[in-house]
Order: sequence, then C-alpha cells, then structure tokens
Amino acid sequence: LGNSLRRVLLSSLPGAAVTSIKIDGVLHEFDTIPGVREDVMQIILNVKGLAVKSYVEDEKIIELDVEGPAEITAGDILTDSDIEIVNPDHYLFTIAEGHSLKATMTVAKNRGYVPAEGNKKDDAPVGTLAVDSIYTPVKKVNYQVEPARVGSNDGFDKLTIEIMTNGTIIPEDALGLSARVLIEHLNLFTDLTEVAKATEVMKETEKVNDEKV
Repeated sequence: LGNSLRRVLLSSLPGAAVTSIKIDGVLHEFDTIPGVREDVMQIILNVKGLAVKSYVEDEKIIELDVEGPAEITAGDILTDSDIEIVNPDHYLFTIAEGHSLKATMTVAKNRGYVPAEGNKKDDAPVGTLAVDSIYTPVKKVNYQVEPARVGSNDGFDKLTIEIMTNGTIIPEDALGLSARVLIEHLNLFTDLTEVAKATEVMKETEKVNDEKV
C-alpha cells in the first residue's frame, strides 16, 4: 500500500506548470541577453522551479516586464486572479541598470512530467521556447512500515508516510487524492464480479490517528 501510494503521489496527481517562454529579442535557448547575468538556458532552468497554481482548466499567459538594476524573482511575474505563484521569492535572474526585459510564459494544467519536445507547437510564434514541465505538486515521498499492536493483537502493521510538496497542495490533500486515484482504478476489478461487490471485507474500523510529520 505504501509503495502504491508513493508511485501515485509522484506521478499521477494533477498540477500546473510553465510549458513555454518567449523573451523579446531571443530566438533560441543558447542566446544571451544584454544586461542579464544569466544566459537563456539558465533562465529556463530557473523558470522550471516556479510553483504555480492554476484555478482554470485552460492555458493562461503570465508576463514579465522588468527594468534594472534588480534581482528578479517569481513575485515580479504579472498574473491575473486565475494564476497564483506560490513561491514568490524564487530567483529567476539579475538584470543590470539601463536594461529591461519583457517575456511571456504559458501555464497549463496536466499530470506527471512532459519534456520540452512534447510542449512544442507548430503554430507557436517565432522565438517561443518549449520548457520541460513538471506538473506533479509532490517533490518527495518516504514511507515506513512498522509492526503495530491493537489491544492484545500484534498482527498489524503501521504505515507512516512523509510527503513534501511544492506548496501548491498540502500533504493531506495530496494523500487523499492519491488514495482516490488508487480506489477508482481498483474499482475496475471489483466491478468484475458481484461477489466482490457484495462481500464485506472490513467489518471493524479502528480509530485512525493522523500524525503530521
């Protein structure tokens, strides 16, 4: 159970991520930008670290319009009420005095991981750079199984799960969603026979103790 939940948590939960970026004056990821310390490749890597929460199913455009001198962070990104940047202190790049930068980024919702190649669109404007998208909101999952006793019966196991997210979802919700994904998939098998649907398996339910790590 712990391993199954871990796999779902890391691969199957919905989330939002940047799928492409277009920087004024930039044609490819190997370009450099006058007055900007980082090259385009490094900026793209930093953009991949954005923790984005989208409240709509459609793609959304977010923007940057900055002037130096300044250290630019995720909090400088211009969004509407449909998009929330959860890590506004996340560093993007440094721009020098007398220089400016304008950029647009596309945010989409999906599951798992999509490489940049999968985000490329034939009708995208010239200079649009596809980005690797990490949609899963869960960054790390550990679990541990230990012997447990309930009353005089010591034939039980205790499952402890440690979940680290990117801040767009709380661990309790992530665990609940992963359990729902498992249940809905397993229901495909219980629906194969009336015996499985009618048989009562768990007659007694013990009180659940939630421990927050």
